[in-house]
Amino acid sequence: MKVPIVYNLFPRLCGSMDSWPEHAQRAKSMGFNWIYLNPVSLPGFSRSLYSVKEYFRICPDFLPAGSSDNGIDELRRTLAAFRDLGLRSAMDLVINHTAIDCPLTESHPEWYVHDADGKIVNPSAIDPADARKVTVWGDLAEIDNAASPDRKALWDYWRELVCFYIDLGFEGFRCDAAYKVPADLWKVLTDSAHEKNSQVTFFAETLGCRIEEVRSLSGAGLDYLFNSSKYWNFDAAWALEQHESFGALAPSLSFAESHDTERLFAETDGNLAAVRQRYLFSALFSKGLMMPVGYEFGFTKPLNVVSMTVDDWEQTDVDLTAFIRAVNRLKLDLAVLGEEGHWRALGTYDRPILALEKSNGPERILVLVNKDWRTVQRIDLDELGSEIPRDAKLVRIDHLGGSTTGAIPNSLSLEPAEIALIV
Repeated sequence: MKVPIVYNLFPRLCGSMDSWPEHAQRAKSMGFNWIYLNPVSLPGFSRSLYSVKEYFRICPDFLPAGSSDNGIDELRRTLAAFRDLGLRSAMDLVINHTAIDCPLTESHPEWYVHDADGKIVNPSAIDPADARKVTVWGDLAEIDNAASPDRKALWDYWRELVCFYIDLGFEGFRCDAAYKVPADLWKVLTDSAHEKNSQVTFFAETLGCRIEEVRSLSGAGLDYLFNSSKYWNFDAAWALEQHESFGALAPSLSFAESHDTERLFAETDGNLAAVRQRYLFSALFSKGLMMPVGYEFGFTKPLNVVSMTVDDWEQTDVDLTAFIRAVNRLKLDLAVLGEEGHWRALGTYDRPILALEKSNGPERILVLVNKDWRTVQRIDLDELGSEIPRDAKLVRIDHLGGSTTGAIPNSLSLEPAEIALIV
C-alpha cells in the first residue's frame, strides 16, 4: 500500500467546491497524495459539520451558484478533478451519531439510544483529568449500532452509505470516533467497501480513548490508526511504548496539528523552527502523515467546524511549502520512513538532544532532536551507544527546503528545534 501523505482540505475554510481543485493542486505540488475532506453532508441546526442531518445531500455552503439541489453531481466532478491530479480522496465517516434534527430520528427512532424516559440520548464525554466535568452535545443524537432492535436495517443503511460514496469517487474514509462503533460493524463496512474497490482505505480516529478500546478494533479491517505523537514533548517513553503497542494492530498516521487542535503556529508564538520540527517529526514517526490546509502558511485561527468561512483565510508572510515538499520527498525516498517500524531511545530523555533509532528489519535511521526551540545544542555521537556504519550519511533539511548530505562528524551542533538524520 502506497504511503499515505494526506492533505486535509477543510471545507469551511476553502469555500465552494469550484475552488477546491486549486487547493488540491497546491497539495499535489507539495508532495501529498491524498485529499481528506471533513464532512460535507448537510448539517443540522447547529451547523457543525460533524452533526449530520442528511447523509445523501451536500451542505449548500460548499456548492457553487447554480448547483443541483442535493449537490451530489458537483461533488462527483470535484473528486474527478482530484483524481485527474493523481490524488486519492478520503471523507469523514460519522456513524456513531447524527444531528438531533436528522429525519432518521423520526423515521427510525429504533436506531437510536434512548434514556429511561424514552428520550433519544445526546452523546457526552467525561474529562479524563476531572470526572466531574461532563460535556453533553445537545445537537447530536446517539446511534445504537450495538444493540438496536433493528440492527440489520441500520447496518445496511451504513453499508449503502459507504458504497454510495465509493461510487461517487472516494477511496478512503476517516472513521470518526472509531472506538465508539462495534468492530463487527466496521468489518461489515470494510468488507463491503473492498468488494467494490480493493484499494479503499479506512483511517481510524481513536484519539483520547482507552487502550482496551483501541485493541477491541483488532480484526475490523481498519487500515490505519491516528497516533498521539503530536502531544509528545520528547521527555518520556510513553509515545514509543504506545507506538509499539498499537503497531501490532495497524500502522498509524501522525500529524502536527488537526482540526481538533489549536494551530501550532499560534501555540508556539510564531516559532517557525518549532513548526518545522513538528512537521518533520510527524513525517518520520509513522507510516502515514497528515497536515491541514493553512499549516504551510502559518495560519493561527483554529479550524472551526461551525462558523469558519473562506473570509477567515489568513494573509501571512509565512511560506513553508518548499520545506514541506522536501520532507514529503524524503519520506518517500527513504524506505524506513514509509513504514511504521520500531522506535527506541538511545540514552535518557533529560538531555537537550534526544537521540532515537527507527528500524524496520535491517533498515534503520538515527534521529537527533534538539528539544530546545531557542538555543543551539551539541551532541557527542560517540555517546550514542549505537554503532554507526562507515557508509552512513548525515541528512539535514534547511528552512528553505534544501537538503544536505555529508559524512558523520564526531560531534554535532543542532540549530534550535533542528532534527538531523543519520541514514
